[in-house]
This record gives sequence, structure tokens and C-alpha cells, in this order.
Amino acid sequence: MNTLSRYDRLIVYVGVLIFIILNAFLMLREFFWLPVIAMVPVLLYYAFFSLNKLFFAVVFLTPLSVELSRYITDIPFDVSLPTEPLILIIVAVAGLSWLHRGAGNASIFFHPVSLAVLFYLAWLLISTMASTMPVVSIKFFFVRFWFIAAFFFVAIRIFAYQRNIDRFIWCYAAALALVAVYTLYNHAEYGLIAQREAHWVVRPFYNDHTSYGAALAFFIPPMFYFAFRQKSTVNTRRIAGFLLLLFTFALIFSYSRAAWVSVAAALAVWVVMKMRLSFSTVLTVTLLSAVMVFMLRHEIIMEMERNTQDSSADFREHVRSITNISSDASNLERINRWNAAIGMFREKPLFGWGPGTYMFMYAPFQYSYNRTIISTNLADGGDAHSEYLGPLSETGVPGLLSVLAIVFFTLFTGFRLLHTLKDHDRRLLVTVVLLSLITYLVHGVLNNFLHTDKLSVPFWGFAAIIVAIDHYSRREEEGEKAEGTASP
Repeated sequence: MNTLSRYDRLIVYVGVLIFIILNAFLMLREFFWLPVIAMVPVLLYYAFFSLNKLFFAVVFLTPLSVELSRYITDIPFDVSLPTEPLILIIVAVAGLSWLHRGAGNASIFFHPVSLAVLFYLAWLLISTMASTMPVVSIKFFFVRFWFIAAFFFVAIRIFAYQRNIDRFIWCYAAALALVAVYTLYNHAEYGLIAQREAHWVVRPFYNDHTSYGAALAFFIPPMFYFAFRQKSTVNTRRIAGFLLLLFTFALIFSYSRAAWVSVAAALAVWVVMKMRLSFSTVLTVTLLSAVMVFMLRHEIIMEMERNTQDSSADFREHVRSITNISSDASNLERINRWNAAIGMFREKPLFGWGPGTYMFMYAPFQYSYNRTIISTNLADGGDAHSEYLGPLSETGVPGLLSVLAIVFFTLFTGFRLLHTLKDHDRRLLVTVVLLSLITYLVHGVLNNFLHTDKLSVPFWGFAAIIVAIDHYSRREEEGEKAEGTASP
């Protein structure tokens, strides 16, 4: 084992002492940025020589990141610290590496999911050029681009080894567990049955209980995977089992109805998976169900309007309030936002109003009879509350089609892998990854969080897991076939 010589230790001690004295001197003069500046060479070292470590560090820091606007008001832009600057470094270094060494195996860019993602980014750029607010749309495009570049395209390369997939899941889950403990501790001061306090006790780490609930729902299936996987060690099973209970408990007391619905939907899909139905059968049944709901929409709406149960600390009443569209302000405001998004789409159906512009443009499209006590004309009330209607209003029909293409090809690839993979452990992994994605795809009907690092990192990362397993499994099969052909 190598040890530092006395001379080397002396240099280290003197260097640390100089840094402490200099930092103290600058702090007295109200300059607090020296530690940040000192971290830059360290970050650049890891970025260029150990990108994987920086990647996983960002994944761990994502649930713990905070928005700059919480501490510095009246800034022209917002950024999540420390994650977004680090993500930018990852993308820049990966891009430089690909330019210098070549993209290597470029076939990952021609995977159906990758092509759908590239189509999405391309149309996002086109609609940015036609935007009614170019500066807003340019910022939106670049933020979305570096999320996808880092946690989809770069992640596919990193996920060539399954241990890296496990690390990705554990890094986010470990930090999310810290946030869950912090939130439950804060919530307990008011009583866990205090439903209104559940909306904000998660701050500053998540904006509100809905995004927090979405993250908890997303990571419940992977904890099942590690808790019951045959290859898991005893300690891994114990930790995963504890986190499974923690996330479930935290989800219940998040009072996020959309997150509850998403878990129920994932459970229903799991039952379908156990029946081993083909993707085409599942798709057909889903489309027929959607057609039936559309045909019976008036009867369904009339029945929902009879429900007058508002959100409540009582769990049964809170569940009943999910379908209350007569008096529940949260539900009514979602309908108001959706109608505004449809109105915006009708006026600009091809290019939309521009990425990221909904919150600035939707006010005139609110009908007086749709407005609620929480409606606002200011750009401070959130987005369209939908991962589907939001793109429709901001990027037009092609934008929505690009989103649906990503959803379709990701689910299609995942379901195909369930029938073609020979390795049981990989099939189980694909199962939980699909279930996690489904929790967010269902949640995305009612809320939208892919503009934040909190949900973008796991969503695009899990989509990358599906592509990586498909891509590298095929390469393994091709290698086995080549060896079989070459053998005498």
C-alpha cells in the first residue's frame, strides 16, 4: 500500500492551511465562492477521467438539489443546484469525447426509442424557432436537451453493465430515502394526518407533494426487485425491504392522489404482465377501453359531478375526492388548465406557441365558467398539468406525436423483452422498469414534471435502461451465434 512521504504530507498540510486561511480572509470580506472555485478542478478531473463517478454523483444529488430562486429572488433564470451545472459538464465532456474518439457504436442512435427521442428533440428545436417567446423556448430546449443527452444517450453507454443499472437505481433511491425521512419528520410535527401541511413539508427538495409523490411511486417497483431478487444478498434484501416500506409509508402520507392512482395503474399492468399477453393485445384492449370511455364520457362526467367529496385527511374521503369535478378546487383547476391548453392548440395547431410558453400564454384562454378560487392570470401558477396537453399547446400536433412515439416504442420494446429475454433476472428488471415508467406515464396525465431534474433523471434513465438491455442483449446473442457458427 502506497503512503505519502513526510515531505508530501508537509505539502498537503501547508496547502490545506493556506486554503483555510485564505478562505477565512475572503469570507470576512463577504466573498464566499472560493470553495466552489476550488471544486472546479476536481469536477473537471472526474468529468474527463471518471465520467461514470460524476454521473452517479449527479444521480444521488438530484433528490437533494434545490432551486436557486429559493435563496436569490428576482433572478432572470432559475437553476437546480448543484445538479444542473454538473449535468451540463457531463454533456459537454461526453460530446467532446464523441467528437474526438468518434461515437463508437452509433447503432444506439438508430434504436426505435432513440429515433423517437431524436424526433422529439428535432421538433422541439423547430417549434423553438417558431416560438412566440424565443428566449423562453431556447432556454426550455437546452434544459430538455441536456437532461436527455446525459440521462438517456450517455446513460445507454454506462448501462452496458448491469451493475451500473443497479448503481443508478440505488443512488437515487438512497437520496430519496433521506428526503422521505426529512419530510416525515417535518410532517410529524404537525401530525401525519395534517393533509394541508403535506403539500409543503417536503420543501426545499421538491416543490410540492405531487412531484415528491411521483418520485416515491417511481421507486417502489425497483425496491420490490432488489428485495425479492434471487441474486440479492441478505443485506441488500433487508435494505431494499426497509426502503420499500419507507417509500410506501411516505407515499401514503404525501397525500398525492395522482401518485396513488399511478401505483394502482402499475399494479393493474403487473397483473396483465403476469397473464403474459402480447403487447398488441394490451394495446388493442387499451384503445378499445379508451373508445368506450369516450363514447360514455357524458354519463361518466354526470356521475363525477355528483361527487362532492373534497380532499381530506381521511384516506377514504381523499380517495373519493379523486373523481370530484364539482367542488374540489384542485381537480377543477386541472380542467381549467386542460381547456386552456386545448384552446391554445386550436389557435396554433402546427408549431404551437413555443416550448415553455404555456404558463405565460394560457391566461386569455381561461373561460370564466372554468376559473376556480386558485386560478391566476400571472405566470406563477404552474403549467398545463399534463405531459400530453402541454406539448400539444406548446409544440402542436407533431410535438404531441413525438411524445406518444417515445411512450409507444419504449413500452413496445419493454413488453417485447419480457417475451424474448432468456435471463430471468433481466426479465424481472425489465418488468420493474416498465412498471416505474408506467407510474409516471399515468401520473403525467394529471401533472408534468419532466422540466425538472427530479423526475427527468429517473424517467430518461429508466427509458435508457430499456434501450440498453435490448441493445446489449442483441449484441450478446449475435456474439453467441457467431461463436456457434465459427465452432467446428
